[in-house]
Amino acid sequence: MTEGTRKQYDVVIVGSGLGGLVSAVILAKEGLRVCVLEKNNQFGGNLQTFSRNKKVFDTGVHYIGGLGEGQNLHRYFSYVGIMPHLRLEPMPAVFDQICFGDDKICYPIAQGYDAFVDCLSAYFPAERSALTTYVADLQYTCRAFPLYYAEDGEGYASEVISLSVKDYFTGLTDNERLRAVLIGNNFLYAGEDDTTPFYVHALAVNSYIQSAYKCILGGSQISKLLIRELRNLGGEAYKREEVVKLEIEDGKVCSATTDNDRQVRGDLFIMNVDPKRALQLVGKEHFRKAFYDRIQALPVTTSSFSLHGILQPAKVRYEGHNMYWHQNAHSVWHATTYKKSDWANMFMLSMTEDPRHPGYADTFTVLTYMHFEEVDAWEGTLNTAVHPGDRGPAYETFKAAKTEQLLAKVKPCFPDLVDAVNRTYVSTPLSYRDYIGTYRGNLYGHIKDASKPLETFIPPKTKIENLYLTGHGIYMHGILGVTIGAIATCSEILGKSYLLEKIRRA
Repeated sequence: MTEGTRKQYDVVIVGSGLGGLVSAVILAKEGLRVCVLEKNNQFGGNLQTFSRNKKVFDTGVHYIGGLGEGQNLHRYFSYVGIMPHLRLEPMPAVFDQICFGDDKICYPIAQGYDAFVDCLSAYFPAERSALTTYVADLQYTCRAFPLYYAEDGEGYASEVISLSVKDYFTGLTDNERLRAVLIGNNFLYAGEDDTTPFYVHALAVNSYIQSAYKCILGGSQISKLLIRELRNLGGEAYKREEVVKLEIEDGKVCSATTDNDRQVRGDLFIMNVDPKRALQLVGKEHFRKAFYDRIQALPVTTSSFSLHGILQPAKVRYEGHNMYWHQNAHSVWHATTYKKSDWANMFMLSMTEDPRHPGYADTFTVLTYMHFEEVDAWEGTLNTAVHPGDRGPAYETFKAAKTEQLLAKVKPCFPDLVDAVNRTYVSTPLSYRDYIGTYRGNLYGHIKDASKPLETFIPPKTKIENLYLTGHGIYMHGILGVTIGAIATCSEILGKSYLLEKIRRA
């Protein structure tokens, strides 16, 4: 950003994650002058990719649901102008497999409601009725939130927000193995059995059953397309501009100050940053004490350890589905609260195909939970492309030990893969904290609690007249959830009925 580009904007958006970019394009389509400020060297938040040895790895987007013709994310992405340009690869009919260390069977999770029921009924023939009820309940629960389907109205969320995952599945079936299979991909939402509401499960998994896709060459194409669309509409976006303070005049935000000591003025401000940080940037004194303290005290979901690997050519057969592995059928319910002695008690593994050797895997990614406490010793360090730093040899030793430990868990399932590893690269909770900006590197924002649902609700409109929030702390996390959250934020500005009518017409 140069002296000549600084001016008054209609909307200033702090942070270029998916929620901020979708909001930016929607508002620019309305003729508003929009400016996006991003602290990193790359736009996109969790959409960011990185390259090692000419191989592209995703940081957060490993597969996407709801992109089939007429489905919810397809409609939203069509409205913001990026759907025709996305390079996508449909996943296999069975897109996830759920495996347990005490079971030789890997259970299939299939696309399409009928296929989903048929595939699992082959392993649980006495449970077909329960499976049919389950897919109906997924759809009913998602209908409780009208924005999920780009519909107007208030819905009936109050009917479903207090039902926990544990209570739902206990009522659905007595078959403990089937229960474990149905929540086996709960890494999608970091679920806890008696805390996580069932609606979080439903909103997270339903769209994948509708349709499942991988992004060719990574999810960063989404942010690149949104930035291109924004600029085509006259909007502006700047990297390496970290907002360090918001100025308040007459009860409104008037400007954002960046770490380069630049002031960006605007009429409206949207914070696409961690809600705790957003309130801190404004200042505690500008909010009701009860609200500020509640947001700061909200417990957050745990973080992640990501192992990215390059394989020796033509050594490992490519598997197009994801695999979720759990230590046993019981541990799946408490995977986020692992003990150090049994880490990693779960993992998700996905592969990319080698274009030079079709049918063989080129790279792989293994994801598992990791508590931020495991990296507390390096909490005071920072290491990004904009602010490079060295965490020291002890940190490198820590990462190497964890890599070896995780590969030891992977090897019984994929011995050929582990034997064919050429190079590995690691992201820890510190990487997520530094690059994504989430509090303690959390995966999915604050914890939703079925026993006190209203206490964990954060509205997109703040009490400050021209200040709004978006991102995975608003509405839901994930590609679909954050997109819907951006719709909710823009609805507060433009009017929900007005915006949804435009989306439906498009």
